Amino acid sequence: MQKILYICALFAMMHGALSAQTVSGSWYGHADVDMAGVHNNYLTELVIKQKGNRVEGIFGYYFRDKYQSFFIHGRFNPKTREITILNIPVIFYASTSTLYSVDCNTNFKGVLIHSRAGSTVKGALYADAKYRYTCPNIKVNYVLDKADNQTDSTIQVSLANARIWKPQPDDLVVDAITAAPTAQPATTSLPAPVEAKPTADTAQASAPVAVAPPPVDPVKEENKKIEESFTKRKPVVNRVLEVESDSLRLSFYDNGEIDGDSISVFVNKNITLTHQGLSARAFNLFLKLDSTKDINEISMFAENLGRIPPNTALMVLTDGKNRYEVFMSSSLSENATIQVKRKKPKSSLAATQQQK
Repeated sequence: MQKILYICALFAMMHGALSAQTVSGSWYGHADVDMAGVHNNYLTELVIKQKGNRVEGIFGYYFRDKYQSFFIHGRFNPKTREITILNIPVIFYASTSTLYSVDCNTNFKGVLIHSRAGSTVKGALYADAKYRYTCPNIKVNYVLDKADNQTDSTIQVSLANARIWKPQPDDLVVDAITAAPTAQPATTSLPAPVEAKPTADTAQASAPVAVAPPPVDPVKEENKKIEESFTKRKPVVNRVLEVESDSLRLSFYDNGEIDGDSISVFVNKNITLTHQGLSARAFNLFLKLDSTKDINEISMFAENLGRIPPNTALMVLTDGKNRYEVFMSSSLSENATIQVKRKKPKSSLAATQQQK
Protein backbone atom coordinates (compact mmCIF):
# COMPACT_ATOMS: atom_id res chain seq x y z
CA MET A 1 0.00 0.00 0.00
CA GLN A 2 2.80 2.40 0.93
CA LYS A 3 4.53 1.60 -2.37
CA ILE A 4 1.38 2.50 -4.32
CA LEU A 5 1.05 5.77 -2.40
CA TYR A 6 4.71 6.54 -3.09
CA ILE A 7 4.25 5.95 -6.83
CA CYS A 8 1.11 8.13 -6.90
CA ALA A 9 2.94 10.90 -5.07
CA LEU A 10 5.84 10.63 -7.50
CA PHE A 11 3.52 10.95 -10.50
CA ALA A 12 1.81 13.94 -8.89
CA MET A 13 5.17 15.65 -8.35
CA MET A 14 6.19 14.96 -11.94
CA HIS A 15 2.88 16.32 -13.25
CA GLY A 16 3.25 19.43 -11.07
CA ALA A 17 6.78 19.98 -12.31
CA LEU A 18 5.68 19.70 -15.95
CA SER A 19 2.69 22.00 -15.48
CA ALA A 20 4.95 24.58 -13.79
CA GLN A 21 7.11 24.79 -16.90
CA THR A 22 5.35 27.70 -18.56
CA VAL A 23 6.79 30.28 -20.92
CA SER A 24 3.95 32.77 -20.50
CA GLY A 25 5.21 36.25 -19.74
CA SER A 26 7.16 39.19 -21.10
CA TRP A 27 10.71 38.35 -22.11
CA TYR A 28 13.30 40.92 -23.14
CA GLY A 29 16.92 40.76 -24.17
CA HIS A 30 19.35 41.02 -27.04
CA ALA A 31 20.11 39.10 -30.23
CA ASP A 32 23.62 38.94 -31.70
CA VAL A 33 24.67 37.93 -35.20
CA ASP A 34 26.50 34.59 -35.01
CA MET A 35 29.31 35.47 -37.41
CA ALA A 36 33.00 36.12 -36.79
CA GLY A 37 33.92 39.80 -36.91
CA VAL A 38 30.29 40.98 -36.96
CA HIS A 39 28.98 42.84 -33.94
CA ASN A 40 25.53 43.89 -35.15
CA ASN A 41 22.85 43.24 -32.58
CA TYR A 42 19.14 43.68 -32.06
CA LEU A 43 17.16 44.60 -28.94
CA THR A 44 14.23 42.22 -28.77
CA GLU A 45 11.08 41.36 -26.82
CA LEU A 46 8.85 38.32 -26.78
CA VAL A 47 5.44 38.67 -25.12
CA ILE A 48 3.69 35.31 -25.19
CA LYS A 49 0.89 33.33 -23.61
CA GLN A 50 0.93 29.55 -23.36
CA LYS A 51 -2.18 27.46 -24.01
CA GLY A 52 -1.34 23.80 -23.51
CA ASN A 53 1.51 23.01 -25.88
CA ARG A 54 0.85 26.07 -28.03
CA VAL A 55 2.02 29.65 -27.60
CA GLU A 56 0.99 32.89 -29.24
CA GLY A 57 1.89 36.51 -28.79
CA ILE A 58 4.12 39.30 -30.10
CA PHE A 59 7.71 39.12 -31.28
CA GLY A 60 9.33 42.54 -31.62
CA TYR A 61 12.80 43.94 -32.13
CA TYR A 62 14.76 47.15 -32.66
CA PHE A 63 17.41 47.38 -35.35
CA ARG A 64 19.18 50.71 -35.81
CA ASP A 65 16.28 53.17 -35.56
CA LYS A 66 13.44 50.87 -36.59
CA TYR A 67 10.98 48.88 -34.45
CA GLN A 68 9.33 45.85 -36.07
CA SER A 69 6.75 43.57 -34.50
CA PHE A 70 4.79 40.50 -35.55
CA PHE A 71 1.97 38.37 -34.21
CA ILE A 72 3.40 34.87 -33.82
CA HIS A 73 2.26 31.28 -33.17
CA GLY A 74 4.47 28.47 -31.90
CA ARG A 75 4.79 25.31 -29.83
CA PHE A 76 6.24 24.53 -26.40
CA ASN A 77 7.38 21.09 -25.25
CA PRO A 78 7.12 20.97 -21.43
CA LYS A 79 9.29 17.84 -21.23
CA THR A 80 12.28 19.29 -23.11
CA ARG A 81 11.38 22.93 -22.30
CA GLU A 82 11.86 23.78 -25.97
CA ILE A 83 9.96 26.59 -27.67
CA THR A 84 9.65 26.74 -31.46
CA ILE A 85 8.31 29.65 -33.50
CA LEU A 86 8.34 29.52 -37.29
CA ASN A 87 8.45 32.21 -39.98
CA ILE A 88 9.85 35.30 -38.26
CA PRO A 89 11.19 37.92 -40.72
CA VAL A 90 14.23 39.85 -39.44
CA ILE A 91 15.96 42.75 -41.18
CA PHE A 92 19.24 41.66 -42.80
CA TYR A 93 22.07 42.55 -40.39
CA ALA A 94 24.13 44.44 -43.01
CA SER A 95 21.27 46.72 -44.09
CA THR A 96 22.41 50.34 -44.00
CA SER A 97 18.87 51.70 -44.14
CA THR A 98 15.90 50.12 -42.42
CA LEU A 99 13.52 51.92 -44.76
CA TYR A 100 14.92 50.15 -47.85
CA SER A 101 16.02 46.96 -46.13
CA VAL A 102 15.46 43.30 -46.95
CA ASP A 103 14.23 40.61 -44.57
CA CYS A 104 15.73 37.25 -43.68
CA ASN A 105 13.11 34.62 -42.96
CA THR A 106 14.03 32.82 -39.72
CA ASN A 107 12.73 30.21 -37.28
CA PHE A 108 13.24 30.62 -33.54
CA LYS A 109 14.22 27.70 -31.31
CA GLY A 110 15.02 28.20 -27.65
CA VAL A 111 15.18 26.42 -24.30
CA LEU A 112 13.51 27.60 -21.10
CA ILE A 113 15.88 27.65 -18.09
CA HIS A 114 14.74 28.23 -14.51
CA SER A 115 17.26 29.07 -11.78
CA ARG A 116 17.47 30.96 -8.50
CA ALA A 117 18.82 33.96 -10.37
CA GLY A 118 15.74 34.07 -12.61
CA SER A 119 14.20 32.58 -15.73
CA THR A 120 15.77 32.79 -19.18
CA VAL A 121 15.15 31.55 -22.71
CA LYS A 122 18.31 30.89 -24.70
CA GLY A 123 18.29 30.00 -28.35
CA ALA A 124 18.71 31.36 -31.85
CA LEU A 125 16.94 32.64 -34.91
CA TYR A 126 17.93 30.13 -37.57
CA ALA A 127 17.91 31.24 -41.19
CA ASP A 128 15.51 29.48 -43.53
CA ALA A 129 17.15 26.92 -45.82
CA LYS A 130 16.79 29.26 -48.81
CA TYR A 131 18.84 31.96 -47.04
CA ARG A 132 21.43 29.86 -45.21
CA TYR A 133 24.29 31.17 -47.39
CA THR A 134 23.36 34.84 -47.05
CA CYS A 135 21.67 35.19 -43.65
CA PRO A 136 23.70 34.09 -40.59
CA ASN A 137 22.03 32.71 -37.49
CA ILE A 138 21.26 35.15 -34.68
CA LYS A 139 21.85 34.09 -31.06
CA VAL A 140 19.11 35.22 -28.68
CA ASN A 141 19.13 35.52 -24.90
CA TYR A 142 15.84 36.47 -23.18
CA VAL A 143 15.25 37.30 -19.49
CA LEU A 144 11.80 37.15 -17.89
CA ASP A 145 10.38 40.40 -16.57
CA LYS A 146 9.54 39.36 -13.00
CA ALA A 147 7.51 42.51 -12.38
CA ASP A 148 5.11 41.61 -15.19
CA ASN A 149 2.46 39.11 -14.17
CA GLN A 150 -0.05 39.86 -16.92
CA THR A 151 2.26 40.16 -19.94
CA ASP A 152 1.50 43.89 -20.09
CA SER A 153 4.98 45.43 -20.10
CA THR A 154 7.42 46.90 -22.56
CA ILE A 155 11.11 46.27 -23.10
CA GLN A 156 13.02 47.15 -19.94
CA VAL A 157 16.23 48.05 -21.75
CA SER A 158 16.75 51.81 -21.47
CA LEU A 159 18.04 52.11 -25.02
CA ALA A 160 14.91 50.49 -26.36
CA ASN A 161 12.68 52.80 -24.32
CA ALA A 162 14.56 55.78 -25.68
CA ARG A 163 13.89 54.70 -29.25
CA ILE A 164 10.30 53.60 -28.86
CA TRP A 165 8.83 57.01 -29.66
CA LYS A 166 10.72 57.56 -32.91
CA PRO A 167 8.26 56.91 -35.74
CA GLN A 168 9.46 56.12 -39.22
CA PRO A 169 8.23 57.55 -42.54
CA ASP A 170 5.98 54.51 -43.01
CA ASP A 171 4.28 55.05 -39.63
CA LEU A 172 1.30 57.35 -39.10
CA VAL A 173 1.53 60.27 -36.65
CA VAL A 174 -1.79 61.70 -35.45
CA ASP A 175 -2.83 64.57 -33.21
CA ALA A 176 -6.12 63.65 -31.52
CA ILE A 177 -7.16 67.30 -31.28
CA THR A 178 -7.88 67.29 -34.99
CA ALA A 179 -7.34 63.56 -35.66
CA ALA A 180 -5.39 64.71 -38.69
CA PRO A 181 -2.18 62.84 -39.52
CA THR A 182 1.06 64.80 -39.66
CA ALA A 183 2.85 62.12 -41.68
CA GLN A 184 1.57 59.73 -44.34
CA PRO A 185 -2.00 61.16 -44.39
CA ALA A 186 -4.90 58.76 -44.68
CA THR A 187 -6.40 60.83 -47.47
CA THR A 188 -4.90 62.55 -50.44
CA SER A 189 -6.65 65.28 -52.39
CA LEU A 190 -6.55 66.03 -56.05
CA PRO A 191 -5.07 69.43 -57.00
CA ALA A 192 -7.56 72.28 -56.89
CA PRO A 193 -8.91 73.31 -60.29
CA VAL A 194 -7.25 76.40 -61.77
CA GLU A 195 -9.69 79.13 -62.68
CA ALA A 196 -9.22 80.28 -66.27
CA LYS A 197 -8.39 83.96 -66.62
CA PRO A 198 -10.28 85.94 -69.30
CA THR A 199 -8.40 86.82 -72.47
CA ALA A 200 -9.02 89.60 -74.97
CA ASP A 201 -11.00 87.26 -77.18
CA THR A 202 -13.20 85.96 -74.39
CA ALA A 203 -13.78 89.45 -73.03
CA GLN A 204 -15.27 90.51 -76.35
CA ALA A 205 -17.52 87.48 -76.58
CA SER A 206 -21.13 88.33 -75.88
CA ALA A 207 -22.20 84.83 -74.86
CA PRO A 208 -21.27 83.67 -71.32
CA VAL A 209 -18.65 80.94 -71.14
CA ALA A 210 -19.76 77.76 -69.40
CA VAL A 211 -17.48 76.92 -66.44
CA ALA A 212 -16.82 73.22 -65.94
CA PRO A 213 -17.66 71.94 -62.44
CA PRO A 214 -14.67 71.09 -60.23
CA PRO A 215 -13.58 67.46 -60.52
CA VAL A 216 -14.88 65.02 -57.94
CA ASP A 217 -12.25 63.87 -55.45
CA PRO A 218 -12.72 60.06 -55.30
CA VAL A 219 -10.78 59.78 -52.03
CA LYS A 220 -12.98 62.31 -50.26
CA GLU A 221 -16.10 60.66 -51.61
CA GLU A 222 -14.92 57.27 -50.37
CA ASN A 223 -14.07 58.66 -46.93
CA LYS A 224 -17.47 60.34 -46.75
CA LYS A 225 -19.17 56.99 -47.31
CA ILE A 226 -17.03 55.37 -44.59
CA GLU A 227 -17.85 58.17 -42.15
CA GLU A 228 -21.58 57.82 -42.85
CA SER A 229 -21.42 54.05 -42.27
CA PHE A 230 -19.38 54.60 -39.09
CA THR A 231 -22.06 56.82 -37.53
CA LYS A 232 -24.78 54.24 -38.29
CA ARG A 233 -22.99 51.42 -36.50
CA LYS A 234 -23.19 50.82 -32.76
CA PRO A 235 -20.02 51.63 -30.75
CA VAL A 236 -19.01 48.76 -28.45
CA VAL A 237 -16.49 49.70 -25.78
CA ASN A 238 -14.05 46.81 -25.33
CA ARG A 239 -11.91 48.36 -22.64
CA VAL A 240 -11.15 51.53 -20.66
CA LEU A 241 -7.44 52.23 -20.13
CA GLU A 242 -5.61 54.69 -17.92
CA VAL A 243 -2.26 55.63 -19.43
CA GLU A 244 0.85 57.35 -18.09
CA SER A 245 1.60 59.49 -21.14
CA ASP A 246 -0.26 61.69 -23.60
CA SER A 247 1.70 60.11 -26.49
CA LEU A 248 0.84 56.53 -27.40
CA ARG A 249 1.95 53.95 -29.92
CA LEU A 250 -0.79 51.73 -31.33
CA SER A 251 0.10 48.56 -33.23
CA PHE A 252 -2.56 46.60 -35.12
CA TYR A 253 -2.27 42.91 -36.10
CA ASP A 254 -4.57 40.24 -37.46
CA ASN A 255 -4.70 37.94 -34.44
CA GLY A 256 -6.12 34.95 -36.29
CA GLU A 257 -5.78 33.50 -39.73
CA ILE A 258 -4.75 36.11 -42.29
CA ASP A 259 -8.02 36.28 -44.22
CA GLY A 260 -8.05 39.67 -45.93
CA ASP A 261 -9.50 41.83 -43.13
CA SER A 262 -9.39 45.56 -43.93
CA ILE A 263 -10.13 48.33 -41.41
CA SER A 264 -10.36 52.08 -40.91
CA VAL A 265 -9.29 53.74 -37.67
CA PHE A 266 -11.22 56.60 -36.07
CA VAL A 267 -9.93 58.84 -33.26
CA ASN A 268 -12.62 60.72 -31.34
CA LYS A 269 -15.06 59.83 -34.15
CA ASN A 270 -12.81 61.47 -36.76
CA ILE A 271 -11.47 59.35 -39.61
CA THR A 272 -7.70 58.89 -39.35
CA LEU A 273 -6.65 55.89 -41.42
CA THR A 274 -8.48 53.97 -44.15
CA HIS A 275 -8.08 50.83 -46.25
CA GLN A 276 -5.52 49.24 -43.94
CA GLY A 277 -5.16 45.49 -44.34
CA LEU A 278 -4.45 43.41 -41.25
CA SER A 279 -1.60 40.90 -41.26
CA ALA A 280 0.96 39.32 -38.94
CA ARG A 281 3.19 42.38 -39.46
CA ALA A 282 1.93 45.34 -37.45
CA PHE A 283 1.12 48.76 -38.78
CA ASN A 284 1.85 51.50 -36.25
CA LEU A 285 -0.03 54.67 -35.35
CA PHE A 286 1.58 57.25 -33.05
CA LEU A 287 -1.14 59.22 -31.26
CA LYS A 288 -0.99 62.41 -29.22
CA LEU A 289 -4.06 62.55 -27.00
CA ASP A 290 -6.38 65.54 -26.84
CA SER A 291 -5.67 67.00 -23.41
CA THR A 292 -8.93 68.99 -23.47
CA LYS A 293 -10.92 65.74 -23.27
CA ASP A 294 -11.25 63.54 -20.20
CA ILE A 295 -11.62 60.50 -22.46
CA ASN A 296 -10.20 59.88 -25.92
CA GLU A 297 -11.83 57.20 -28.06
CA ILE A 298 -10.13 54.95 -30.61
CA SER A 299 -12.45 52.94 -32.85
CA MET A 300 -11.93 50.17 -35.38
CA PHE A 301 -14.29 50.23 -38.36
CA ALA A 302 -14.62 47.02 -40.38
CA GLU A 303 -14.45 47.75 -44.10
CA ASN A 304 -15.09 44.07 -44.79
CA LEU A 305 -15.32 40.79 -42.89
CA GLY A 306 -12.56 38.93 -44.71
CA ARG A 307 -13.05 35.27 -45.46
CA ILE A 308 -13.78 34.44 -41.80
CA PRO A 309 -16.23 36.85 -40.06
CA PRO A 310 -16.08 38.92 -37.96
CA ASN A 311 -13.22 41.36 -38.58
CA THR A 312 -10.82 40.78 -35.67
CA ALA A 313 -7.59 42.47 -34.67
CA LEU A 314 -5.11 42.59 -31.82
CA MET A 315 -4.28 46.14 -30.85
CA VAL A 316 -1.21 46.67 -28.68
CA LEU A 317 -1.08 50.05 -26.93
CA THR A 318 2.18 51.30 -25.42
CA ASP A 319 2.47 54.50 -23.40
CA GLY A 320 6.25 54.35 -22.91
CA LYS A 321 5.95 52.57 -19.56
CA ASN A 322 3.09 50.10 -19.79
CA ARG A 323 1.90 47.78 -22.53
CA TYR A 324 -1.72 46.72 -23.06
CA GLU A 325 -3.16 44.10 -25.39
CA VAL A 326 -6.75 44.58 -26.56
CA PHE A 327 -8.57 42.09 -28.79
CA MET A 328 -11.02 43.99 -30.99
CA SER A 329 -13.87 42.58 -33.05
CA SER A 330 -15.92 44.65 -35.48
CA SER A 331 -18.83 43.74 -37.74
CA LEU A 332 -21.01 45.50 -40.28
CA SER A 333 -23.23 46.70 -37.42
CA GLU A 334 -20.73 47.40 -34.59
CA ASN A 335 -17.51 49.40 -34.15
CA ALA A 336 -14.97 48.07 -31.64
CA THR A 337 -13.91 50.98 -29.40
CA ILE A 338 -11.52 51.60 -26.53
CA GLN A 339 -11.56 54.60 -24.23
CA VAL A 340 -8.28 56.11 -23.04
CA LYS A 341 -7.80 58.57 -20.23
CA ARG A 342 -4.63 60.05 -18.80
CA LYS A 343 -3.66 59.17 -15.25
CA LYS A 344 -3.41 62.14 -12.97
CA PRO A 345 0.09 62.77 -11.58
CA LYS A 346 0.55 61.58 -8.01
CA SER A 347 1.35 65.11 -6.88
CA SER A 348 -2.02 66.31 -8.19
CA LEU A 349 -3.81 63.44 -6.47
CA ALA A 350 -2.04 64.20 -3.19
CA ALA A 351 -2.92 67.89 -3.46
CA THR A 352 -6.57 67.02 -4.11
CA GLN A 353 -6.69 64.74 -1.08
CA GLN A 354 -5.14 67.44 1.13
CA GLN A 355 -7.75 69.95 -0.01
CA LYS A 356 -10.51 67.52 0.97
